[in-house]
Amino acid sequence: MADVEMILSESIEGDSHDFRSLLSSSERDFLIRNTGDQVKIDSLEGKKLGFYFSASWCGPCRRFTPTLVDVYEQLSPKGDFQIIFVSGDEDDESFNEYFSKMPWLAIPFSDSETRDRLDELFKVSGIPHLVILDEDGKVLTDNGVSIVREYGVDGYPFSAEKVKELKELEEKARREQTMRSILASPSRDFVISSDGSKVPLSKLEGKTIGLYFSVSNYSSCADFTPKLVDAYKKLEEKGESFEIVLISLDDEEASFKESFGGMPWLALPFKDNSCEKLARYFELSTLPTVVIIGPDGKTLQSNVAEAIEEHGMQAYPFTPEKFGELAEMEKAREMLQTLESILVSGDLDFVIGKDGVRVPVSDLVGKNILLNFSAHWCPPCRAFLPKLIDAYNKIKAKDEAFEVVFISSDSDQASFDEYFSEMPWLALPFGDARKSSLSRKFKVFGIPMLVAIGPSGRTVTKEARDLIMMHGADAYPFTEERLKEIEAEYNEMKEGWPEKVKHPLHDEHELTLVRRMDYTCDGCDEEGQDWAFSCEDCDFDLHPKCALEEAKGAEGESMDDQRPNDEWVCDGDKCTRV
Repeated sequence: MADVEMILSESIEGDSHDFRSLLSSSERDFLIRNTGDQVKIDSLEGKKLGFYFSASWCGPCRRFTPTLVDVYEQLSPKGDFQIIFVSGDEDDESFNEYFSKMPWLAIPFSDSETRDRLDELFKVSGIPHLVILDEDGKVLTDNGVSIVREYGVDGYPFSAEKVKELKELEEKARREQTMRSILASPSRDFVISSDGSKVPLSKLEGKTIGLYFSVSNYSSCADFTPKLVDAYKKLEEKGESFEIVLISLDDEEASFKESFGGMPWLALPFKDNSCEKLARYFELSTLPTVVIIGPDGKTLQSNVAEAIEEHGMQAYPFTPEKFGELAEMEKAREMLQTLESILVSGDLDFVIGKDGVRVPVSDLVGKNILLNFSAHWCPPCRAFLPKLIDAYNKIKAKDEAFEVVFISSDSDQASFDEYFSEMPWLALPFGDARKSSLSRKFKVFGIPMLVAIGPSGRTVTKEARDLIMMHGADAYPFTEERLKEIEAEYNEMKEGWPEKVKHPLHDEHELTLVRRMDYTCDGCDEEGQDWAFSCEDCDFDLHPKCALEEAKGAEGESMDDQRPNDEWVCDGDKCTRV
């Protein structure tokens, strides 16, 4: 959830402007609609205005624009709010195609002077960017994007005062939370069953309720739903006072109806306003999510999806005491873990080598094993592979009692075969059923991931990828004891080095001695690791040998001087100018 203090501190709230001088030019006193119609700027007198800086090439902008359209269309009947599109597109065709999806006004693409002037005036360093002005031209906020994302139409007029008010209301709602305050709305006091029947909220009073946040076409939700159905039906058979309410975040009603039709529980109606509000209220960060509301209407757990996946109905009633019991059970299981207990399932008691040759899991018992969760389609996986191969070869040269097992997330046999052909180790066969259970056991939420299993069959660490990245083969066998030895070696390595140095290649700031996993030396342009003399502000690094030897003077221009003035980098929800 956006932090209200951030919204206040980063805004340019209070600046006042004359909207006519902002929007007009010496040759133009109008704005345009996507139909080509002209709208006189004077007609905006007395309205709140949103200046929307956006571009068709910007992924975060394209994702945000439909949300802004929905808010705008809800506010349009008021007649006191208008949005003006300030395009960052590179050509007229891109502008027209993007603007065709917008119901508001725009500065003509041909008027680049006005667009550039607004860009500079409002200090636009990243897009999407939304500046809100009140009726008198006073800036209410330049964080309109954050407010619209968090609060939608409820955030109107998108001022810092309104955000504070909403924040206080949410905090009060949490303190006084009840089942009805969560699920009811001014126009609705019911939920629905899969046949469309209305079920009064009074039927849920006194029950433990699971709010199931889901998107039907997400594979993680599709995989999880059958497990939730199984736990739900078993609890129902036992007569437990438990109910699930689906909070669907689907965009298409057909998808909602198809998925909900196969579910035995209740739901909020499709596209009910409460769906988005609850996602914000519970600070939804992943899917699937199952929030547990206790019989008293208070939140018991923020997400039990993982617990249901691992323990099914045994996780009920989802209390802290029950979760404590499950944690103790998990510890006991880990102490009894063997390589065969995690890699053998029924007749699946082998891994494969090249040409599909079967290698019994029993042949790997007593060795140090790395489980390599990876896929050909994953760029970080492919980037990591050469480092892992290098470490593998060095470790194998010293210790034959070591092996890696590739666990693929590829989508087809051809991709698996191509990727596995580059690897000198073993693998689970493509499409092997054990992959799902291993992913659940080790909580593989992202790849590449490298899990180290010791000779006893117990888990040593799930962070072996980071250890390989930082220390290479020296990290072997990835134990706490080995990491302590490495730390001692690093501390010994830096003995006699100063904590800070001045260097003619970077005379703006002092360089500080820091640990670096991998970097490129800005002095000799060679790769480095372990230690660097660094300037965090300027992203400048030197090998210790380059930093400590007598420098002969700076050569070349700084990296910043060589960057194009109009380069953009897109990351997450924002595209930022370099």
